[in-house]
Amino acid sequence: MGMKMKKKVNDKITGIAGKLTLGVIVFGLLLGVVCSAVGYKEFTAVLEQQYNDSAYEIAEAARACLNPDQFDEYFSTGQTDEEYDQILKRLDDLVDATNTTFIYVAWVDISDYQTLTYIYDAVNSKSGFDRYPFGYTAIGVDEKYVNNVRNIITKGERASEYLYSYSEESGAHTTAGLPVYDSEGKIVAILGVEKAMTKLENARNTYVVHVLAGTLAAILLFLIIYSVILRKEIIKPILVVANEAKRFADSSIPSDALLEVRKKDEIGVLARAVSKMETDIIAYIQNLTVITAEKERVNTELSVATRIQANMLPSIFPAFPERKEIDIFATMNPAKEVGGDFYDFFMVDERHLAIVMADVSGKGVPAALFMVIGKTLIKDHTQPGRDLGEVFTEVNRLLCESNSEELFITAFEGVLDLVSGEFTFVNAGHEVPYICRKNDTFKPYRVRAGFVLAGMEGMKYKCGSMQLSPGDKIFQYTDGVTEATNSGNELYGMERLEAFLAENSSLSPSELLPALKKDIDTFVGDAPQFDDITMLCLEYRERMEVNAE
Repeated sequence: MGMKMKKKVNDKITGIAGKLTLGVIVFGLLLGVVCSAVGYKEFTAVLEQQYNDSAYEIAEAARACLNPDQFDEYFSTGQTDEEYDQILKRLDDLVDATNTTFIYVAWVDISDYQTLTYIYDAVNSKSGFDRYPFGYTAIGVDEKYVNNVRNIITKGERASEYLYSYSEESGAHTTAGLPVYDSEGKIVAILGVEKAMTKLENARNTYVVHVLAGTLAAILLFLIIYSVILRKEIIKPILVVANEAKRFADSSIPSDALLEVRKKDEIGVLARAVSKMETDIIAYIQNLTVITAEKERVNTELSVATRIQANMLPSIFPAFPERKEIDIFATMNPAKEVGGDFYDFFMVDERHLAIVMADVSGKGVPAALFMVIGKTLIKDHTQPGRDLGEVFTEVNRLLCESNSEELFITAFEGVLDLVSGEFTFVNAGHEVPYICRKNDTFKPYRVRAGFVLAGMEGMKYKCGSMQLSPGDKIFQYTDGVTEATNSGNELYGMERLEAFLAENSSLSPSELLPALKKDIDTFVGDAPQFDDITMLCLEYRERMEVNAE
């Protein structure tokens, strides 16, 4: 009777084990298929997006090489020039360096958005494709392509389609499309990039094989471990783990109870993990004080860096109390502990005062370090009688030599002759200054913005000049003023700035800047500050007297 009962129990256990094993197999296969499908889709989407992002980075770099203001002259004369050849060479180098299939720039006939007239066509030297010459006209027949061109021209947007496509000629590839603006902000052409996705198909196929193989291997391993577990006592070690976890939760004191669980399966892993968790929690509690102290040290160092940066900028006002010819005031409020904006003012010689306003791309410590370099170079190269265009040309060359982080600086520098009132200036992609004539209001003084510093090697900068009279003021700032944003994502903007300056033109520099900062703070409210806010105001009070000898 006992043997019969034992046999029935074993048969029952075997039947349950078989059903559970079959269920595990079916569930594992279904899980593997679902994971493979979802993973395949997500993997493909991520890889395609990475290729497309890369294509747009290349497109942005290519657009920076262009001089769109010359396009009309090329079309009107039908002739290109040396600058055209240099730009085409840069595009060719960019295509080969980035393993891009081709980059093209074309004028679009807006009557149908199908007719393209090529301006530049850079083709990969290894692709085997022929280059379209300047003026070559092509007709786009693909509806998606025409829709992309229409969106680029009419809305100034990126291409909305063609994230991924396939053709017999070039295989899998991604495309990028951007509008090309001239200096007046008008869209004069489109720029397209096609980048081959040579690794996509191989990567996807390899992914599927690896996922399926890994899934099958995991199922097989699980079945082996599962069969062993069914034939061993598992309740006791589970209770040991549960009781020890409850005891530690109540007392926070570790014990050796879990060391008795010497199993090498999941239960043993769980026991060792709980044991390690107890040890780690005790160590974490002990190290919490150390971590807190380290955090305080880092905060202290950032605070010191903030003070060091602030001390590098002229901050004692009045700056030149012995100078009755001028009055100057400046402020800088970084968005983080340290910022990338900077201003400077200094006497070049006895009769010339220099002012500098600049904004480094990026935020935080990298931008602050680059700021120090830029500020030092500009001041060191500003010498009596030296053309400011030459100063920025040399500073740009030096910054490009050591710019591994690919940062750049927008900068404005001016030098005021205190005797004659002549104000010479140079602008490297910075905001235009505001001029307030005596007994008048602040108005923007439109100056041509050159290319940013450290943006491209070989750039040449030109110096301009204006005449100031006693009583005139100059206001200069960074884009953190106009781009200050409130909680409703509304910008402070140029209109508010111009209105404020117009209403407060009679204020002295030391009164104007704090009043403007207060107005910005009122507008922003509780919203966080996203960019450095830097301002400078110079008042030319009277001409400097020159002693005749």
